[in-house]
Amino acid sequence: MNDHRQAPPDHLVINVKHRDDPVSLVTEADALAASRTYAKIVVRGPLFGIAEQRRGERPRWRMLTGLDTGYPQDARDELNSHLWFRARDEVKDPRERRSLLDAVARLETEPVNELTAGDTRYRVVRADEFARIGEGRMEPPRPTDVDSEGWDVLTRTPSTTEGFVIDHAAAVGLTEGLDRMGMVPVAYTSERFPPDVLADSQRALRTHPGLVLLPVVFRVMERKEKSWSMVSEQLPTPQDARRALVDHLRTMLPRIEQLDEREATVYARAADAFTRRRRPNELIVRGHCFEIARIERMMRIGPAGPETPRRSDVDDQEPSKIHPTMDEWGNITPGS
Repeated sequence: MNDHRQAPPDHLVINVKHRDDPVSLVTEADALAASRTYAKIVVRGPLFGIAEQRRGERPRWRMLTGLDTGYPQDARDELNSHLWFRARDEVKDPRERRSLLDAVARLETEPVNELTAGDTRYRVVRADEFARIGEGRMEPPRPTDVDSEGWDVLTRTPSTTEGFVIDHAAAVGLTEGLDRMGMVPVAYTSERFPPDVLADSQRALRTHPGLVLLPVVFRVMERKEKSWSMVSEQLPTPQDARRALVDHLRTMLPRIEQLDEREATVYARAADAFTRRRRPNELIVRGHCFEIARIERMMRIGPAGPETPRRSDVDDQEPSKIHPTMDEWGNITPGS
C-alpha cells in the first residue's frame, strides 16, 4: 500500500464498516460462532461463469450467470447462448444484432475469455469453491442464512449469484472483512495438485491480490468414510438443497443404484420423514449419510478486475457451433 500515495486502487481496498442494527449484530455473532466451530477451510477447486461490465458501471463487474460450471468452455458456451438469444429476442437494431452475432461467431471457433459486444464487455471469470469443516462434518446452514419455504421439488428460488455486483471496495461487515483478509494469501499447497497448478496458484497472489466473497450457496453432500461427494448442484437457499435431497431419494438414487420396489420404498419413506422435520440438515438411511452443506466461493481480483481461467485449469473442450446461423435482420437459416 505504501506505493500508493493517494487513495489505493479498489482491488487493494477492504472497506470494513461497523453496523449496529440488530440483524447485522446477530449475523456477525453467528458468523463468529461458526468460525470457531468450523475452523478448517477446505478448497474443492475452481468454478467458472460469466461477468459483464456495462458502459457506466466501470470499473465494477456484474455476474451474468451462476458460477457452477467446472470448465471454462462450459462458461463460454453459456455466453454463446446468452448472446444468440439476446440477438434473436431482444435486439431490434440490425447493427447491434450484428455485433452480438460477430461475438457468437468468435465463440464458435475460439476459446476466448473476454470480448466486447455493443457497449458491454464480457469475461469468463474464475472462483474457488470452499467449505468450512469442524467436528468431523461440513458446516451446515447458519440460523441467519436466508432461507425459503415448502417441499415442492419444482419450486426454485432465484439465483443469488446472477446479478451480483463484484465490487472489491464495497463496504462489508467486520467478520467478512476479517475473512477476506485471512484468505488473501490462500493458495493451493496440497501434493495432489500438479506443479503447474501450484505455480499458477502462487502467481495469482501477485497478479490478482484482491479477493471478493460471492453469495453463499448450498449443496447436498454425501459423507463418506474419509471424504464427501457432491449430490446436488449449488442452490441458493438451504431449503432448495433440502428439496433436492428429497428428489434425489425419491427418484435419482433408486435409478442410480437400480433398486427394486421394496428398497426404493425405504428411501421414499425416509424422504417423507425428512420433510416432516423442521429445517433438517442431515439424513442417514441405508448406510448413506447426507448433509446440507454451506458452500462459499472466493474470487481473486486484479487491477483489471476478476481473474480469468488459469493456464493450468483443465480446458480441453473445443468451441463449437451451438445455434443455427442468424443474419443481422434476425433471419435464421434452418439446419445451419
